[in-house]
Amino acid sequence: MSFVKIWVHAIWATKCREPLLTKELRRKLFTHVLENAKTKNIYIDSMNGYTDHAHWLVALSPDQSISKIVQLIKGESSFWINKNKLCQSHFEWQDEYFAVSVSESNLDIVRKYIRTQEYHHQQKTFQQEYDEFMIKYGFGQTLSALQGGEKNINQ
Repeated sequence: MSFVKIWVHAIWATKCREPLLTKELRRKLFTHVLENAKTKNIYIDSMNGYTDHAHWLVALSPDQSISKIVQLIKGESSFWINKNKLCQSHFEWQDEYFAVSVSESNLDIVRKYIRTQEYHHQQKTFQQEYDEFMIKYGFGQTLSALQGGEKNINQ
């Protein structure tokens, strides 16, 4: 038997970052996602969000991938919102998402960060948060490398 625990902090936004996720919708959405995730053996430790995005702390098992879990949660949840007419307009998530690994020693910090999203976004917008994540985790450098701006790692 293999023992694997890989923690991932994932974030994704509503299509065009529309502020569709009211407090009431978030409450219903997160309750539903948690129940649905259990049926798919997806362990969600923490989840929260704001009007235009959601944060998830997920533990991957050996047979799961980030892309598959994100696909399952995003796809099923948008289908469920639309099926139950929980938004006045058609609901969609953006195609892209952000995901980083989390070490065991930082779990409580990430949990607190996710739990305090409403307070956090009184201080800064999702765009500011997004830009900071891109810099902090080097995604801008990764994009540059993919577009032909590679740097020699040994320099």
